[in-house]
Amino acid sequence: MAASVDVRNLEHSYGVQRVVRGLSFTLDQGAIGCLLGPSGCGKTTVLRCLAGFEPVQGGSIALAGREVSAPGRIVPPEARRIGMVFQDYALFPHLCVAANVGFAFGRRPSPDQHRRVAEMLSLVGLEGAARTYPHELSGGQQQRVALARALAPEPDLLLLDEPFSNLDVDLRERLSLEVRSIIKATGTTAILVTHDQHEAFAIADEIGIMHEGRIEQWDSPYDLYHQPTTRFIADFVGQGVFLRGIVAGPARVVTELGDLDTGAPLLAADGYAVDVLVRPDDIVHDDAAPWQAEVVAKAFRGADFLYTLVLPSGSRVLSLVPSHHNHALGEKIGIRLAIDHVVAFPAAS
Repeated sequence: MAASVDVRNLEHSYGVQRVVRGLSFTLDQGAIGCLLGPSGCGKTTVLRCLAGFEPVQGGSIALAGREVSAPGRIVPPEARRIGMVFQDYALFPHLCVAANVGFAFGRRPSPDQHRRVAEMLSLVGLEGAARTYPHELSGGQQQRVALARALAPEPDLLLLDEPFSNLDVDLRERLSLEVRSIIKATGTTAILVTHDQHEAFAIADEIGIMHEGRIEQWDSPYDLYHQPTTRFIADFVGQGVFLRGIVAGPARVVTELGDLDTGAPLLAADGYAVDVLVRPDDIVHDDAAPWQAEVVAKAFRGADFLYTLVLPSGSRVLSLVPSHHNHALGEKIGIRLAIDHVVAFPAAS
């Protein structure tokens, strides 16, 4: 079976500036993918190419087995069977919620299309708001209307462009889970573009980390967090620091906090310096541990404290500690490493 989305060696430039460089990925039918990266990495340009808003200078895009973009060839947006959800919702203020959702069906929807609108409003939990207007709704409700409108014509692909950027943090997290549930309920293939990794992890089955117009790793959220393939991804995804180590054998690294078994051969030879990725959950508070670190900063997070700790060498690490361990700034606490996935890169200068 052909992939629902097949992007191969995509190239795009604005004048002399190359924005997308040989980008490739595939996405299966019914899967939710995400292009995640910092501002300026090219992710929105890729989305615009997928939608047919931009021509491509190299490579190709195929949707549901049909080529829609290649150099000199572009199928217009309206012929691609794509639904779009924008950052600013793009709802029509003069139309009620039901009319906004049914807009794609024209001025005189058929009875079947009226049923489809009602079905979509029920799916997004707004069945009682059909006759209300956008300005009478909250930001989260408006976003659900926009999602219902995009899904109503049963698109082959749903594109979401930073859909939660106008919402507050708490609503963003809750709505992310709701949106995933709604998309999965319809079986629609979807691609989300965002710079927010919490949104990406909450919604997507697969994520492509973009950097300077390329995808550095296309993987599951779990593997991106625990097994990043580049230093950029290790630094960008999650919180973490790099702890200096020395290679001492084919699969062993000596660090200030003890020896680590990497579980796999290292590319560096004995004696070479490497930087080991250490996440906050890799540093365990243990009063019986032989290593101590000084608390120099702390952030209360309800169930946990995120401590910033300074080691005797001056290196800093982060540790996530249950909040009943309330230590003062300047206090020294016992810690130990508990890393299940050892990730190491050649040492930075």
